[in-house]
Amino acid sequence: MSGVVEKVAAPDEPRGEPSAPLRRNRDFLMLWFGAGLSMLGGRLSVVAYPLVMIWQGGSTIGAGLVGFAALLPTLLVQLPAGVLVDRWDRRRLMIWCDVAGFAAMGSVGVALLFGHVWLPHLMAAAFVEGGATIFYRLAERAAVRNVVHPRHLPAALAQNEARGRAFGLVGGPAGSSLFALVRWSPFVATAIGHVLALVMLLLIKRDFQTGRSDEPRRLKAEIREGIGWLLRQRFLRAAVVLVAATNILFQVMGLALVVIIKDSGGSPAAVGVISVVSGVGGVLGALSGSWWVKRLPLATVIILSFAAWTLLMPAVALTANLFALGGLFAGMTFCGAVMNVTAGVYQVQITPDRMQGRISSVILLVTSGANSFGVMGAGFLLSGFGSTPTLVGVGVVMLLITVGAAVSPAIRSGNDIRLTGEADGAEPETKPEPEPAAAPEPEPVAARRDSEEI
Repeated sequence: MSGVVEKVAAPDEPRGEPSAPLRRNRDFLMLWFGAGLSMLGGRLSVVAYPLVMIWQGGSTIGAGLVGFAALLPTLLVQLPAGVLVDRWDRRRLMIWCDVAGFAAMGSVGVALLFGHVWLPHLMAAAFVEGGATIFYRLAERAAVRNVVHPRHLPAALAQNEARGRAFGLVGGPAGSSLFALVRWSPFVATAIGHVLALVMLLLIKRDFQTGRSDEPRRLKAEIREGIGWLLRQRFLRAAVVLVAATNILFQVMGLALVVIIKDSGGSPAAVGVISVVSGVGGVLGALSGSWWVKRLPLATVIILSFAAWTLLMPAVALTANLFALGGLFAGMTFCGAVMNVTAGVYQVQITPDRMQGRISSVILLVTSGANSFGVMGAGFLLSGFGSTPTLVGVGVVMLLITVGAAVSPAIRSGNDIRLTGEADGAEPETKPEPEPAAAPEPEPVAARRDSEEI
Protein backbone atom coordinates (compact mmCIF):
# COMPACT_ATOMS: atom_id res chain seq x y z
CA MET A 1 0.00 0.00 0.00
CA SER A 2 1.08 3.55 -0.58
CA GLY A 3 2.21 5.79 2.20
CA VAL A 4 1.55 5.51 5.87
CA VAL A 5 -2.01 4.91 7.02
CA GLU A 6 -2.97 6.47 10.31
CA LYS A 7 -3.85 4.05 13.08
CA VAL A 8 -7.36 4.83 14.24
CA ALA A 9 -9.09 3.06 17.11
CA ALA A 10 -12.79 2.76 17.72
CA PRO A 11 -14.21 4.93 20.51
CA ASP A 12 -13.75 3.50 23.97
CA GLU A 13 -12.11 0.48 22.40
CA PRO A 14 -10.71 -1.98 24.94
CA ARG A 15 -7.03 -2.79 24.73
CA GLY A 16 -5.45 -6.20 25.05
CA GLU A 17 -7.60 -9.31 25.05
CA PRO A 18 -11.36 -8.93 24.40
CA SER A 19 -13.39 -9.37 27.57
CA ALA A 20 -15.99 -11.65 25.91
CA PRO A 21 -16.36 -13.64 22.68
CA LEU A 22 -18.06 -12.06 19.69
CA ARG A 23 -21.20 -14.18 20.16
CA ARG A 24 -21.75 -12.43 23.49
CA ASN A 25 -21.32 -8.92 22.10
CA ARG A 26 -24.90 -7.69 22.51
CA ASP A 27 -24.45 -4.53 20.43
CA PHE A 28 -22.93 -6.41 17.50
CA LEU A 29 -25.69 -9.04 17.59
CA MET A 30 -28.35 -6.33 17.57
CA LEU A 31 -26.66 -4.62 14.65
CA TRP A 32 -26.18 -7.92 12.82
CA PHE A 33 -29.78 -9.09 13.18
CA GLY A 34 -31.29 -5.68 12.49
CA ALA A 35 -29.28 -5.12 9.32
CA GLY A 36 -30.07 -8.67 8.26
CA LEU A 37 -33.82 -8.09 8.60
CA SER A 38 -33.57 -4.91 6.51
CA MET A 39 -31.48 -6.75 3.92
CA LEU A 40 -33.88 -9.69 3.71
CA GLY A 41 -36.84 -7.36 3.37
CA GLY A 42 -35.13 -5.51 0.55
CA ARG A 43 -34.54 -8.78 -1.26
CA LEU A 44 -38.22 -9.73 -0.89
CA SER A 45 -39.37 -6.46 -2.42
CA VAL A 46 -36.87 -6.55 -5.31
CA VAL A 47 -38.17 -9.99 -6.31
CA ALA A 48 -41.79 -8.86 -5.98
CA TYR A 49 -41.58 -5.67 -8.11
CA PRO A 50 -41.66 -7.34 -11.55
CA LEU A 51 -44.22 -9.90 -10.34
CA VAL A 52 -46.61 -7.10 -9.39
CA MET A 53 -46.28 -5.33 -12.72
CA ILE A 54 -46.54 -8.45 -14.87
CA TRP A 55 -49.13 -10.49 -12.95
CA GLN A 56 -51.31 -7.68 -11.63
CA GLY A 57 -50.43 -4.67 -13.78
CA GLY A 58 -49.97 -6.66 -17.00
CA SER A 59 -47.00 -4.58 -18.18
CA THR A 60 -43.51 -5.86 -18.96
CA ILE A 61 -42.48 -2.28 -19.75
CA GLY A 62 -43.69 -1.28 -16.30
CA ALA A 63 -41.66 -4.08 -14.77
CA GLY A 64 -38.55 -2.76 -16.52
CA LEU A 65 -39.25 0.79 -15.35
CA VAL A 66 -39.70 -0.28 -11.73
CA GLY A 67 -36.47 -2.29 -11.90
CA PHE A 68 -34.73 0.77 -13.32
CA ALA A 69 -36.06 2.95 -10.48
CA ALA A 70 -34.84 0.42 -7.91
CA LEU A 71 -31.30 0.40 -9.36
CA LEU A 72 -31.05 4.12 -10.14
CA PRO A 73 -29.91 5.06 -6.59
CA THR A 74 -26.74 3.02 -7.18
CA LEU A 75 -25.65 5.65 -9.69
CA LEU A 76 -27.23 8.78 -8.19
CA VAL A 77 -26.98 8.21 -4.42
CA GLN A 78 -23.86 6.08 -3.86
CA LEU A 79 -21.20 8.82 -3.62
CA PRO A 80 -23.30 11.43 -1.76
CA ALA A 81 -24.43 8.67 0.62
CA GLY A 82 -20.82 7.90 1.50
CA VAL A 83 -20.21 11.53 2.39
CA LEU A 84 -23.33 11.81 4.53
CA VAL A 85 -22.61 8.54 6.33
CA ASP A 86 -19.30 10.08 7.42
CA ARG A 87 -20.85 13.45 8.25
CA TRP A 88 -24.01 12.49 10.14
CA ASP A 89 -24.67 10.31 13.17
CA ARG A 90 -24.70 6.80 11.67
CA ARG A 91 -27.21 5.20 14.01
CA ARG A 92 -29.66 8.05 13.59
CA LEU A 93 -29.21 7.84 9.82
CA MET A 94 -29.93 4.09 9.87
CA ILE A 95 -33.06 4.72 11.93
CA TRP A 96 -34.34 7.20 9.35
CA CYS A 97 -33.56 4.68 6.61
CA ASP A 98 -35.78 2.15 8.36
CA VAL A 99 -38.51 4.77 8.71
CA ALA A 100 -38.29 5.61 4.99
CA GLY A 101 -38.27 1.94 4.03
CA PHE A 102 -41.28 1.23 6.25
CA ALA A 103 -43.25 4.12 4.73
CA ALA A 104 -42.39 3.17 1.13
CA MET A 105 -43.02 -0.56 1.42
CA GLY A 106 -46.01 -0.15 3.71
CA SER A 107 -47.66 2.17 1.17
CA VAL A 108 -47.20 -0.42 -1.58
CA GLY A 109 -48.62 -3.16 0.63
CA VAL A 110 -51.70 -1.06 1.45
CA ALA A 111 -52.21 -0.13 -2.22
CA LEU A 112 -52.08 -3.78 -3.29
CA LEU A 113 -54.38 -4.75 -0.42
CA PHE A 114 -57.05 -2.52 -2.01
CA GLY A 115 -56.23 -3.73 -5.52
CA HIS A 116 -54.47 -0.61 -6.81
CA VAL A 117 -51.32 -0.68 -8.96
CA TRP A 118 -50.03 2.74 -10.03
CA LEU A 119 -46.71 2.70 -11.87
CA PRO A 120 -45.38 6.11 -10.63
CA HIS A 121 -46.14 5.10 -7.03
CA LEU A 122 -44.31 1.77 -7.38
CA MET A 123 -41.34 3.47 -9.06
CA ALA A 124 -41.13 6.09 -6.32
CA ALA A 125 -41.35 3.45 -3.59
CA ALA A 126 -38.66 1.34 -5.30
CA PHE A 127 -36.36 4.37 -5.57
CA VAL A 128 -36.85 5.31 -1.91
CA GLU A 129 -36.25 1.74 -0.73
CA GLY A 130 -33.17 1.42 -2.97
CA GLY A 131 -31.71 4.71 -1.76
CA ALA A 132 -32.38 3.87 1.89
CA THR A 133 -30.71 0.49 1.39
CA ILE A 134 -27.53 2.14 0.09
CA PHE A 135 -27.36 4.53 3.06
CA TYR A 136 -28.09 1.71 5.50
CA ARG A 137 -25.50 -0.66 4.04
CA LEU A 138 -22.73 1.95 4.05
CA ALA A 139 -23.55 3.08 7.59
CA GLU A 140 -23.63 -0.47 8.95
CA ARG A 141 -20.32 -1.38 7.33
CA ALA A 142 -18.71 1.73 8.79
CA ALA A 143 -20.21 1.06 12.23
CA VAL A 144 -18.98 -2.51 12.68
CA ARG A 145 -15.47 -1.72 13.88
CA ASN A 146 -16.90 0.67 16.46
CA VAL A 147 -18.96 -2.04 18.17
CA VAL A 148 -16.48 -4.95 18.14
CA HIS A 149 -13.01 -5.50 19.56
CA PRO A 150 -10.26 -5.15 16.90
CA ARG A 151 -9.41 -8.85 17.19
CA HIS A 152 -13.02 -9.73 16.43
CA LEU A 153 -13.20 -7.62 13.26
CA PRO A 154 -12.35 -10.44 10.78
CA ALA A 155 -14.95 -12.74 12.34
CA ALA A 156 -17.54 -9.95 12.43
CA LEU A 157 -17.10 -9.08 8.76
CA ALA A 158 -17.12 -12.79 7.85
CA GLN A 159 -20.46 -13.15 9.62
CA ASN A 160 -21.79 -10.11 7.78
CA GLU A 161 -20.72 -11.62 4.45
CA ALA A 162 -22.34 -14.96 5.31
CA ARG A 163 -25.52 -13.18 6.37
CA GLY A 164 -25.74 -11.29 3.09
CA ARG A 165 -25.27 -14.41 1.00
CA ALA A 166 -27.64 -16.52 3.09
CA PHE A 167 -30.43 -13.94 2.99
CA GLY A 168 -29.85 -13.41 -0.71
CA LEU A 169 -30.19 -17.17 -1.11
CA VAL A 170 -33.55 -17.42 0.65
CA GLY A 171 -34.89 -14.00 -0.30
CA GLY A 172 -35.67 -14.88 -3.92
CA PRO A 173 -37.75 -18.01 -3.27
CA ALA A 174 -39.37 -16.42 -0.21
CA GLY A 175 -40.38 -13.30 -2.12
CA SER A 176 -41.96 -15.19 -5.01
CA SER A 177 -43.67 -17.64 -2.62
CA LEU A 178 -45.15 -14.84 -0.52
CA PHE A 179 -46.39 -13.10 -3.66
CA ALA A 180 -48.03 -16.32 -4.86
CA LEU A 181 -49.72 -16.67 -1.47
CA VAL A 182 -50.92 -13.08 -1.00
CA ARG A 183 -49.76 -10.42 -3.45
CA TRP A 184 -49.26 -7.66 -0.90
CA SER A 185 -47.43 -9.86 1.62
CA PRO A 186 -43.78 -9.37 0.40
CA PHE A 187 -44.08 -5.62 0.87
CA VAL A 188 -45.79 -5.88 4.26
CA ALA A 189 -43.09 -8.34 5.35
CA THR A 190 -40.43 -5.86 4.23
CA ALA A 191 -42.13 -3.06 6.19
CA ILE A 192 -42.29 -5.24 9.33
CA GLY A 193 -38.59 -6.06 8.90
CA HIS A 194 -37.80 -2.34 8.92
CA VAL A 195 -39.74 -1.88 12.17
CA LEU A 196 -37.89 -4.73 13.89
CA ALA A 197 -34.54 -3.44 12.63
CA LEU A 198 -35.38 0.03 13.97
CA VAL A 199 -36.16 -1.40 17.42
CA MET A 200 -32.82 -3.22 17.50
CA LEU A 201 -30.97 -0.04 16.56
CA LEU A 202 -32.60 1.78 19.46
CA LEU A 203 -31.34 -0.92 21.85
CA ILE A 204 -27.67 -0.57 20.84
CA LYS A 205 -25.63 1.35 23.41
CA ARG A 206 -22.30 2.04 21.69
CA ASP A 207 -21.67 4.91 19.29
CA PHE A 208 -21.29 4.04 15.62
CA GLN A 209 -18.47 6.52 14.95
CA THR A 210 -15.65 8.48 16.50
CA GLY A 211 -15.99 12.20 17.22
CA ARG A 212 -16.72 14.59 14.35
CA SER A 213 -15.58 18.17 13.85
CA ASP A 214 -18.20 20.88 13.43
CA GLU A 215 -16.32 22.79 10.74
CA PRO A 216 -18.31 23.57 7.55
CA ARG A 217 -17.81 21.04 4.75
CA ARG A 218 -18.77 20.79 1.10
CA LEU A 219 -20.14 17.70 -0.61
CA LYS A 220 -17.85 17.84 -3.66
CA ALA A 221 -14.77 18.50 -1.58
CA GLU A 222 -15.52 15.53 0.67
CA ILE A 223 -16.08 13.24 -2.32
CA ARG A 224 -12.77 14.38 -3.82
CA GLU A 225 -11.08 13.77 -0.48
CA GLY A 226 -12.36 10.20 -0.38
CA ILE A 227 -11.36 9.48 -3.97
CA GLY A 228 -7.95 11.05 -3.41
CA TRP A 229 -7.35 8.94 -0.31
CA LEU A 230 -8.23 5.76 -2.21
CA LEU A 231 -5.97 6.66 -5.12
CA ARG A 232 -3.04 6.99 -2.72
CA GLN A 233 -3.50 3.40 -1.52
CA ARG A 234 -1.38 1.51 -4.03
CA PHE A 235 -2.58 -2.02 -3.28
CA LEU A 236 -6.23 -1.15 -2.71
CA ARG A 237 -6.68 0.87 -5.90
CA ALA A 238 -5.14 -1.91 -8.03
CA ALA A 239 -7.33 -4.57 -6.39
CA VAL A 240 -10.48 -2.50 -6.92
CA VAL A 241 -9.81 -2.11 -10.65
CA LEU A 242 -9.10 -5.83 -11.13
CA VAL A 243 -12.19 -6.87 -9.18
CA ALA A 244 -14.34 -4.49 -11.25
CA ALA A 245 -13.10 -6.29 -14.38
CA THR A 246 -13.96 -9.70 -12.93
CA ASN A 247 -17.44 -8.51 -11.94
CA ILE A 248 -18.12 -7.68 -15.60
CA LEU A 249 -17.11 -11.23 -16.52
CA PHE A 250 -19.50 -12.64 -13.93
CA GLN A 251 -22.39 -10.82 -15.64
CA VAL A 252 -21.48 -12.74 -18.79
CA MET A 253 -21.32 -15.98 -16.79
CA GLY A 254 -24.80 -15.49 -15.36
CA LEU A 255 -26.44 -14.94 -18.75
CA ALA A 256 -24.41 -17.75 -20.34
CA LEU A 257 -25.74 -20.17 -17.72
CA VAL A 258 -29.33 -19.38 -18.76
CA VAL A 259 -28.44 -19.97 -22.42
CA ILE A 260 -26.73 -23.30 -21.65
CA ILE A 261 -29.70 -24.55 -19.65
CA LYS A 262 -32.17 -23.50 -22.35
CA ASP A 263 -30.13 -24.98 -25.24
CA SER A 264 -29.80 -28.29 -23.39
CA GLY A 265 -33.57 -28.57 -22.91
CA GLY A 266 -33.57 -27.63 -19.24
CA SER A 267 -36.24 -25.61 -17.45
CA PRO A 268 -36.02 -22.24 -15.68
CA ALA A 269 -36.26 -24.19 -12.42
CA ALA A 270 -32.82 -25.64 -13.19
CA VAL A 271 -31.37 -22.13 -13.13
CA GLY A 272 -32.93 -21.64 -9.71
CA VAL A 273 -31.43 -24.87 -8.40
CA ILE A 274 -27.96 -23.87 -9.60
CA SER A 275 -28.42 -20.46 -7.98
CA VAL A 276 -29.23 -22.12 -4.67
CA VAL A 277 -26.18 -24.40 -4.86
CA SER A 278 -24.04 -21.42 -5.85
CA GLY A 279 -25.38 -19.48 -2.88
CA VAL A 280 -24.46 -22.29 -0.51
CA GLY A 281 -20.89 -22.10 -1.83
CA GLY A 282 -20.87 -18.39 -1.06
CA VAL A 283 -22.14 -18.93 2.48
CA LEU A 284 -19.45 -21.54 3.15
CA GLY A 285 -16.78 -19.24 1.75
CA ALA A 286 -17.96 -16.39 3.94
CA LEU A 287 -18.05 -18.54 7.07
CA SER A 288 -14.48 -19.68 6.43
CA GLY A 289 -13.30 -16.14 5.59
CA SER A 290 -11.83 -15.34 9.00
CA TRP A 291 -9.88 -18.64 8.87
CA TRP A 292 -8.20 -17.58 5.62
CA VAL A 293 -7.60 -14.07 6.98
CA LYS A 294 -5.36 -15.48 9.71
CA ARG A 295 -3.36 -17.80 7.46
CA LEU A 296 -2.67 -16.17 4.10
CA PRO A 297 -1.45 -12.74 2.98
CA LEU A 298 -4.10 -10.68 1.23
CA ALA A 299 -2.35 -10.75 -2.16
CA THR A 300 -2.17 -14.55 -2.05
CA VAL A 301 -5.92 -14.80 -1.40
CA ILE A 302 -6.68 -12.54 -4.37
CA ILE A 303 -4.31 -14.28 -6.80
CA LEU A 304 -5.47 -17.77 -5.77
CA SER A 305 -9.12 -16.70 -6.18
CA PHE A 306 -8.39 -15.31 -9.63
CA ALA A 307 -6.55 -18.50 -10.58
CA ALA A 308 -9.49 -20.63 -9.45
CA TRP A 309 -11.88 -18.51 -11.51
CA THR A 310 -9.58 -18.89 -14.52
CA LEU A 311 -10.09 -22.68 -14.33
CA LEU A 312 -13.77 -22.73 -13.34
CA MET A 313 -15.19 -20.14 -15.76
CA PRO A 314 -14.36 -21.83 -19.10
CA ALA A 315 -15.16 -25.25 -17.59
CA VAL A 316 -18.83 -24.19 -17.57
CA ALA A 317 -18.78 -24.56 -21.39
CA LEU A 318 -17.84 -28.24 -21.12
CA THR A 319 -21.03 -29.52 -19.46
CA ALA A 320 -24.77 -29.07 -19.24
CA ASN A 321 -25.07 -31.40 -16.24
CA LEU A 322 -27.02 -29.73 -13.48
CA PHE A 323 -24.82 -31.03 -10.66
CA ALA A 324 -21.57 -30.18 -12.44
CA LEU A 325 -22.74 -26.64 -13.20
CA GLY A 326 -23.87 -26.20 -9.62
CA GLY A 327 -20.47 -27.33 -8.37
CA LEU A 328 -18.60 -25.00 -10.73
CA PHE A 329 -20.64 -21.96 -9.72
CA ALA A 330 -20.45 -22.91 -6.04
CA GLY A 331 -16.66 -22.97 -6.36
CA MET A 332 -16.67 -19.52 -7.92
CA THR A 333 -18.88 -18.00 -5.24
CA PHE A 334 -16.85 -19.69 -2.49
CA CYS A 335 -13.69 -17.93 -3.72
CA GLY A 336 -15.54 -14.65 -4.14
CA ALA A 337 -16.86 -14.75 -0.59
CA VAL A 338 -13.42 -15.50 0.87
CA MET A 339 -11.97 -12.58 -1.08
CA ASN A 340 -14.79 -10.30 0.03
CA VAL A 341 -14.08 -11.04 3.68
CA THR A 342 -10.30 -10.61 3.48
CA ALA A 343 -10.44 -7.47 1.35
CA GLY A 344 -13.25 -6.08 3.50
CA VAL A 345 -11.23 -6.54 6.69
CA TYR A 346 -8.25 -4.78 5.11
CA GLN A 347 -10.32 -1.87 3.82
CA VAL A 348 -12.15 -1.32 7.12
CA GLN A 349 -8.93 -1.56 9.15
CA ILE A 350 -6.84 0.89 7.14
CA THR A 351 -9.54 3.49 6.47
CA PRO A 352 -9.87 6.33 8.99
CA ASP A 353 -13.24 6.14 10.71
CA ARG A 354 -14.30 9.56 9.48
CA MET A 355 -13.94 8.32 5.86
CA GLN A 356 -15.44 4.83 6.11
CA GLY A 357 -18.64 5.73 4.25
CA ARG A 358 -16.90 7.57 1.42
CA ILE A 359 -14.30 4.89 0.76
CA SER A 360 -16.88 2.10 0.78
CA SER A 361 -19.15 4.04 -1.56
CA VAL A 362 -16.36 4.71 -4.05
CA ILE A 363 -15.26 1.07 -4.01
CA LEU A 364 -18.81 -0.21 -4.47
CA LEU A 365 -19.44 2.24 -7.29
CA VAL A 366 -16.28 1.21 -9.15
CA THR A 367 -16.64 -2.54 -8.62
CA SER A 368 -20.35 -2.76 -9.46
CA GLY A 369 -20.99 0.33 -11.57
CA ALA A 370 -19.94 -1.35 -14.83
CA ASN A 371 -22.10 -4.43 -14.31
CA SER A 372 -24.80 -3.09 -16.61
CA PHE A 373 -22.24 -2.96 -19.41
CA GLY A 374 -21.34 -6.57 -18.66
CA VAL A 375 -24.96 -7.68 -19.05
CA MET A 376 -25.38 -5.72 -22.26
CA GLY A 377 -22.10 -7.05 -23.68
CA ALA A 378 -23.06 -10.59 -22.69
CA GLY A 379 -26.22 -10.35 -24.77
CA PHE A 380 -24.29 -9.31 -27.89
CA LEU A 381 -21.54 -11.91 -27.39
CA LEU A 382 -23.89 -14.82 -26.77
CA SER A 383 -26.08 -13.80 -29.68
CA GLY A 384 -23.16 -13.46 -32.06
CA PHE A 385 -20.88 -16.31 -31.00
CA GLY A 386 -22.85 -18.72 -28.80
CA SER A 387 -22.13 -19.89 -25.28
CA THR A 388 -19.00 -22.01 -25.82
CA PRO A 389 -16.84 -19.44 -27.69
CA THR A 390 -18.04 -16.72 -25.32
CA LEU A 391 -17.05 -18.71 -22.24
CA VAL A 392 -13.68 -19.56 -23.76
CA GLY A 393 -13.17 -15.84 -24.31
CA VAL A 394 -14.17 -15.15 -20.71
CA GLY A 395 -11.58 -17.69 -19.59
CA VAL A 396 -8.88 -16.02 -21.69
CA VAL A 397 -9.69 -12.59 -20.24
CA MET A 398 -9.72 -14.06 -16.73
CA LEU A 399 -6.31 -15.63 -17.39
CA LEU A 400 -4.94 -12.24 -18.42
CA ILE A 401 -6.37 -10.67 -15.24
CA THR A 402 -4.79 -13.41 -13.13
CA VAL A 403 -1.39 -13.02 -14.77
CA GLY A 404 -1.65 -9.26 -14.43
CA ALA A 405 -2.40 -9.60 -10.73
CA ALA A 406 0.46 -12.07 -10.22
CA VAL A 407 3.07 -9.79 -11.85
CA SER A 408 1.67 -6.47 -10.64
CA PRO A 409 4.02 -4.82 -8.12
CA ALA A 410 0.99 -3.11 -6.55
CA ILE A 411 -0.85 -6.39 -5.97
CA ARG A 412 2.29 -8.25 -4.92
CA SER A 413 2.89 -5.60 -2.26
CA GLY A 414 -0.12 -7.19 -0.58
CA ASN A 415 2.10 -10.14 0.36
CA ASP A 416 3.37 -7.90 3.14
CA ILE A 417 -0.16 -7.60 4.51
CA ARG A 418 -1.34 -10.16 7.04
CA LEU A 419 -4.80 -9.57 8.45
CA THR A 420 -4.44 -11.49 11.67
CA GLY A 421 -7.02 -9.49 13.56
CA GLU A 422 -4.41 -9.07 16.30
CA ALA A 423 -3.67 -5.40 15.76
CA ASP A 424 -4.41 -3.22 18.76
CA GLY A 425 -5.71 -0.43 16.58
CA ALA A 426 -7.11 -0.21 13.08
CA GLU A 427 -4.04 -0.84 11.01
CA PRO A 428 -3.08 -4.30 9.64
CA GLU A 429 0.47 -5.57 9.72
CA THR A 430 2.34 -4.09 6.76
CA LYS A 431 5.81 -3.22 5.66
CA PRO A 432 6.18 0.45 4.73
CA GLU A 433 6.90 1.16 1.09
CA PRO A 434 9.44 3.74 -0.08
CA GLU A 435 6.79 6.09 -1.39
CA PRO A 436 5.69 9.55 -0.27
CA ALA A 437 3.47 9.29 2.76
CA ALA A 438 -0.15 10.28 2.49
CA ALA A 439 -1.06 13.36 4.47
CA PRO A 440 -2.08 12.43 8.02
CA GLU A 441 -5.84 12.10 8.32
CA PRO A 442 -7.88 12.08 11.48
CA GLU A 443 -11.53 5.97 7.00
CA PRO A 444 -17.48 -4.06 -1.94
CA VAL A 445 -14.79 -4.41 -1.03
CA ALA A 446 -18.08 -6.70 -2.28
CA ALA A 447 -20.33 -8.00 -5.94
CA ARG A 448 -23.17 -7.82 -5.99
CA ARG A 449 -22.67 -9.04 -2.96
CA ASP A 450 -24.89 -8.05 -2.68
CA SER A 451 -23.38 -7.84 -3.28
CA GLU A 452 -22.29 -5.91 -5.61
CA GLU A 453 -19.37 -6.91 -3.59
CA ILE A 454 -16.00 -8.29 -4.62
